[in-house]
Amino acid sequence: MAVDTVTPSKHSWADEIEEEEDAFQPKVFTDENGIKTIIEFRENEDGKKVKVTRKIRSKLVTEHVNKSVAQRKKWAKFGEEEGNKPGPDLSTTTIGENIPLKLGSTTGKNVDTVAAEEAQEKLRRQAKAKNIMCRICKGEHFTSKCPYKDTLQPLDEIANSIENVKNEVDTPESAAAAADAAGGPNKYVAPHLRKGAAGAGPGESMRDTKRDDSATLRVTNLSEDVTDNDIYELFYRFGQIARVYLARDRETGLCKGFAFVSFTDKDDAERAQQAINGYGYDNLILRVEFARSS
Repeated sequence: MAVDTVTPSKHSWADEIEEEEDAFQPKVFTDENGIKTIIEFRENEDGKKVKVTRKIRSKLVTEHVNKSVAQRKKWAKFGEEEGNKPGPDLSTTTIGENIPLKLGSTTGKNVDTVAAEEAQEKLRRQAKAKNIMCRICKGEHFTSKCPYKDTLQPLDEIANSIENVKNEVDTPESAAAAADAAGGPNKYVAPHLRKGAAGAGPGESMRDTKRDDSATLRVTNLSEDVTDNDIYELFYRFGQIARVYLARDRETGLCKGFAFVSFTDKDDAERAQQAINGYGYDNLILRVEFARSS
C-alpha cells in the first residue's frame, strides 16, 4: 500500500525575518494591583540578546486648577485630532512637570518683616506714580523725612513773607515818601544829607561821625560762589540798602563765607533778618543776625 508523505514546505526568508521581529516584540501584562509589567528583548553592544523588564504603577492624582483651564481641556478637538477624546493624547503630546514660579523669597523671614517690606514697596510705587515734593526744601521725598525740617523754614512761607514785605515796600505811600526824602525821583542824595538824617549838615567829615550799625545785618554760611549782586538781589526787596560788603579772599577772589548788608531803616533790617534767617540758598542754610558794633 502506498503511503503519501507530505513534505514540509521550506520557509521563505521573509518568514524568518518576521519570526525574528516577533521575538523582539515587547510583552505587556497587568496584574490585579494595577501594576503594568513590560517585557522586551533587545541586543546590547556586544550583540547578545538581553531581557529588559519594566514595571509601571499608574496613580490617579486629582488636581485643582482654575475653572477656565478645566473648561479649555473639555473643548472639542479639530483638524487631525477631530473626534478624539478630550485631553492631551500621550502619543502626540508630552506633558511636562508643573514648576511653580515664585518671584522673591521669604525664606527665614517672619510675617511682620514681610509685611513691612510690602508696605515700603507700596510707598515706593506710590512715590513713582505721584510727584512727591518736600514742603521745606522742595526735594523728592516726604516732608517728615526732610533732613532740614528742624533748621529750615518752609520755602512757601518764606516766599509768602517776602511777597508781603515787597507789597508793603511797593505801596504808593512808601514810594512817595522815598521820593520826597530824596528830593525828587531822579536825584540822588547822600544818606547823611537826606531829610531827617541825624547829624545832617554841610561840610561834615566822616571822621567826626561814628557809623551807625544798628541796621546792619551779618550774613554767614555763604558759598564761595556768591557775588555782591547775589546778596543785593536777596535783600533789596525788604527796603533800601545803603551798603553791601562781601568778604573775599585776596588771592582767589572767592567769598570767605560771610557778608554785611546795611539798610537805611532798622525796621527793614528786622524784616529781612526774620525772613532770610534759616533760608536755604545755594545748597546751604543761611544765618542772618544783627552785626555787633565794635
